[in-house]
Amino acid sequence: MRIKTITCHHVYNHGAYLQTYALIEYLKSLGYDAEIINYRPYYLRGHFNLWHIEHKYKKIGLGWLYLLAKLPKRLIALNRKKVFDKFYNQYIQTTSEEYLSIDDLKANPPEADCYIAGSDQIWNTTFKNGIDAGFYLDFGKKSIKRISYAASFATDTLTIGTEKFVSDNLKHFDKISVREASGIKILDSLGYRGTEVLDPVFLFPKYFWDKFSNNKGINNKYILVYDFEKSPEIRQVAKRLAKITGLKIYSIGSHHLNYVNKNFINYDPTTFVGLIKNANYIISNSFHGTAFAMIFEKDFFVIKRIDGLNVRMRDLLSKFDLSSRIISTTVKDDELVFPIDYSKISHKINDEISKSQQFLFNALT
Repeated sequence: MRIKTITCHHVYNHGAYLQTYALIEYLKSLGYDAEIINYRPYYLRGHFNLWHIEHKYKKIGLGWLYLLAKLPKRLIALNRKKVFDKFYNQYIQTTSEEYLSIDDLKANPPEADCYIAGSDQIWNTTFKNGIDAGFYLDFGKKSIKRISYAASFATDTLTIGTEKFVSDNLKHFDKISVREASGIKILDSLGYRGTEVLDPVFLFPKYFWDKFSNNKGINNKYILVYDFEKSPEIRQVAKRLAKITGLKIYSIGSHHLNYVNKNFINYDPTTFVGLIKNANYIISNSFHGTAFAMIFEKDFFVIKRIDGLNVRMRDLLSKFDLSSRIISTTVKDDELVFPIDYSKISHKINDEISKSQQFLFNALT
């Protein structure tokens, strides 16, 4: 069977790349001929464009001043592009045809026996991809099987005004699975039945990611911070934990954090996985930071995000009775060093992994 998947696969984010890679590799491990549709609409390309000027600054004649202010950071950010592009070329196998719009997909649809939409926030209606028919598989012959795997709405409710679009486009699917319990509720509200499954990174056992990881020769004990927002709450909790434990603080991401002992800026996803694998504690506001902490059975904490995209972590942790790992700066010292007893939840994690694998098996046969 020829399978083509579609997701936000080239957006210079550790989690996005890892979930893309995991799903396609898992399908290959089952013996399928699997490939990622190289779908890159305008809003998902043009990253690290040195010369981009926001329209409002052009309009008032301040375009060049805006560009001069942004250019130094953009030049530095090109290092991130270089590192992620190298990973992409090595690990992410896409169609030779690049599709720049839904019209391109409809005009020359990828040949396949099955299309899979997912995983990650492809149906988040606060983003443009959530209202893009391409991510709902509105292309290709009607006879082609269509399923979603671990698609995420990422929010408790759809953006007002998008309900009809989403409902109409879900009609394309033969089987629907989503990543969060909140997604099941959204499907129910639209009259659809769905199955809750785990993100693709859970489909492989820990030893798969052991081999994949790169620790850059780091053997120290440390607290790892993975922070999208330069969160003052993460800073405060990390410094407290470091004081209690005597551990150093490391950070991975695109931001320089002035309170950590070492910043791993612009490192690829293999280093991201390696740093989580070898950390003593992880503090993050990231879904995939949380997911990999669980895969490697690490003690971790989640700090709520400023942008409000907390549903994904909330639902994942609630499923495994780990909601107490979502903390704030009021957390007590003894709670910060209280370990997770994975022996009490490993059976449930394994059951959910088996359920997710079974969904794919049933949907594809």
